[in-house]
Amino acid sequence: MRTVSDVDVHLDLKGLKCPLPVLKTRKAMAPLKTGARLRVEATDPMSVIDIPHFCQEAGHRLLSQERDGEVAVFLLEKG
Repeated sequence: MRTVSDVDVHLDLKGLKCPLPVLKTRKAMAPLKTGARLRVEATDPMSVIDIPHFCQEAGHRLLSQERDGEVAVFLLEKG
């Protein structure tokens, strides 16, 4: 059984502006197998809207979304 701390890929997108965080997230998810987990860190304020929307539209699961200061941290699971 996997835990939330199991991450297959870590994506550091701090400092990138919209639309780059969601585009790079999409590109990183593409080669992953179903069930693989991706941790994304982004500072762009729009990422808190764009990344959850991307997950919903693409059929991926948003396992968690947190704030660490200015950094939004997402844990995604490929659907």
